[in-house]
Amino acid sequence: MDTAVTETAVAERALERRREQHGWYFYDWANSVFSTSVITVFLGPYLTEVAKAAADADGYVHPLGIPVRAGAYFAYTISASVLLSVLVMPLAGAVADRTGRKKPLMGAFAYLGAAATAGMFFLAGDRYLLGGALLIVANVSYAASVVLYNAFLSQIAEPHERDAVSSRGWAFGYAGGALMLVANLGLFLGHDAFGVSKGTAVRICLASAGLWWAVFTVVPLRRLRDRPSPRAAAGPPAGDAGSGALGQGWRQLAATARDMRRYPLTLAFLLAYLVYNDGIQTVISQASVYGSEELGLEQGTLITAILLVQVLAVVGALALGRLAARYGTQRTVLASLAAWTVTIGAGYFLPAGEPVWFFALAAAIGMVLGGSQALSRSLFSHLVPRGKEAEYFSVYEVSDRGTSWLGPLLFGLTYQLTGSYRDAIISLVIFFAVGFVLLARVPVRAAVEAAGNRVPDTI
Repeated sequence: MDTAVTETAVAERALERRREQHGWYFYDWANSVFSTSVITVFLGPYLTEVAKAAADADGYVHPLGIPVRAGAYFAYTISASVLLSVLVMPLAGAVADRTGRKKPLMGAFAYLGAAATAGMFFLAGDRYLLGGALLIVANVSYAASVVLYNAFLSQIAEPHERDAVSSRGWAFGYAGGALMLVANLGLFLGHDAFGVSKGTAVRICLASAGLWWAVFTVVPLRRLRDRPSPRAAAGPPAGDAGSGALGQGWRQLAATARDMRRYPLTLAFLLAYLVYNDGIQTVISQASVYGSEELGLEQGTLITAILLVQVLAVVGALALGRLAARYGTQRTVLASLAAWTVTIGAGYFLPAGEPVWFFALAAAIGMVLGGSQALSRSLFSHLVPRGKEAEYFSVYEVSDRGTSWLGPLLFGLTYQLTGSYRDAIISLVIFFAVGFVLLARVPVRAAVEAAGNRVPDTI
């Protein structure tokens, strides 16, 4: 009888875990349209054109009195948003782990980001400052929400499940992004038939991404559940009685910074990840600018190429997940970084005005994009001490989707100094090469053990 009761309880827990996992996948589905339709496809070229409309005779705009070449404004704005995210994300993670209330915080940031994205409908004429402000709010909110979303992974998946669960989440995200991009492509290419201008069609596409993000966020908010935080259950430390969660969050953030020094191998992985994923995210955010400004490709061609990336990223995420189960997560990620290095190097030599070569480059990127990111996320989840998931993922998220800063900064500076997007794109190779070397030096099994977690059979 006891055995039957135990088996029933185990089955019920497994069923509840799968229910949460399915709900968790849908936040990838909800927010990926922001990184795809907004960051990767439409906003870069459109905001660049808006900035050019506001530029002076020398081609410069002057936000806050700072002279910025209009062609670099988007890249600089991305960097500014991430620098602000560096302050917001760890605070959000600290408050979440302190209070045990990840879900309402995730929802608040998700809807703030969705509202800012929907507000991009009003980005017209020479309103480049409005565009920059909305981008900063949306990107910071996106980053903070994904910190809290990623922190659920360790709670809803057993160690042996995490590669598969993380890969499925990324696959859901790319599938959602692809579906929305198909609709956007139809509107953009057929804007005359719909009786709207090209600029209006772009603004509708931007706003629709915010609406999609808002609607599908309902699913994870209904399915996921918060767990009691050990630190919240223990009550505030002496002297903290009566202080708010925000104040406690700042104190916990300082404690986290000190605590992370106890896990040097986890920090070594984080350093490698922040380097190579900064390169990945810069390629994603600047690819459409490179295609339109340097290669002279039409917007329809760029959207089709990004759609190809989205479709193949689903396949790649699932395929690399299977390779990781056979050969190990670290080895698979290293192989993907080698592929990234070759692909971006080849991108420098793409001939202008020939879409077929841009499509080939997009196909190569798609096959390694989802897998390298999904496996990095699951690998890091093994290196995080229990009870500190949100805080540690806040550091990880500094270079997650759309939130890189050093890469766009280097890209923008290279273009500003040379006036060549080819020089800007080839400068990104260094991120993949250095990241490969740093990751290869991390003893992953020892890092998992040092964090106090069980080492999976294959990692």
